[in-house]
Amino acid sequence: MNDAAAPSGPSPSPTLGDAMRFAFGTLTVLPVRLRRWDRPAARGGMLCAPVAGLVVGLAAAALGTLLLLLGSGPLLAAVGTAAVPAALTRGLHLDGLADTADGLGSGKPAEDALRIMKQSDIGPFGVITLLFILLAQVAALAHLYEQGWAHGAAAAVVAAVTARCALTLAARAGVPPARPEGLGAAVAGTVPPRGAGAAALAVVALAATAGTHAGPPGALHAALAALLALAAGEATLRRCRRRFGGITGDVFGAIAELAGVVAMVVLALGPR
Repeated sequence: MNDAAAPSGPSPSPTLGDAMRFAFGTLTVLPVRLRRWDRPAARGGMLCAPVAGLVVGLAAAALGTLLLLLGSGPLLAAVGTAAVPAALTRGLHLDGLADTADGLGSGKPAEDALRIMKQSDIGPFGVITLLFILLAQVAALAHLYEQGWAHGAAAAVVAAVTARCALTLAARAGVPPARPEGLGAAVAGTVPPRGAGAAALAVVALAATAGTHAGPPGALHAALAALLALAAGEATLRRCRRRFGGITGDVFGAIAELAGVVAMVVLALGPR
């Protein structure tokens, strides 16, 4: 995820439009012009992050379903589905995952690890992590598309929404930034705990609704997938806080990617 200067100074409460523009302007490459870059707008934007995820997930599901209906087969449909979120984020979440893996794997003190993460190249830890995460995404989606288009489409939506909800939780009050500048500093600690909890409940409910195509067991399993994905994001957040002293834009990317792949894998292990 891109780094930028942290918002500062008192500002009036943002409108819903301000919040949506912040969410889509920072979490996607859709042509949205940011009109405000301050902490109130960041708070609203991070609360709306799951909405941005819903749009990304629906686009991914649409392409995968179209490819499957055109006779591409489950594997190509899975590749197309996995490619859409990468394209709609310009690969920033994947880049953040790779940079975070390099920082965590370096074994160096926090300051040196953060410097490694800011470098433009990708080290061996980052390459290996990207490889296995993308393979896991494609394998899980291909297995789900084998069961029918609805299974794969639902997984794409649930994974994308849950991944962005993990960012909402990571931006809650009490989570410090690792640097005084950048996206991490811009959004760190902006989301009230109650707002973060409400967003998580809404996303779990949405996941359960998306799983109803497989009946009540499918709905329960989809809700479980969302919960486990959010737990994975929280575990990643805690690890990075201990290692780096806080969050960065790269850490946000890593949280989103790991939460998303956990949701897909858990869904692939669910009822048919």
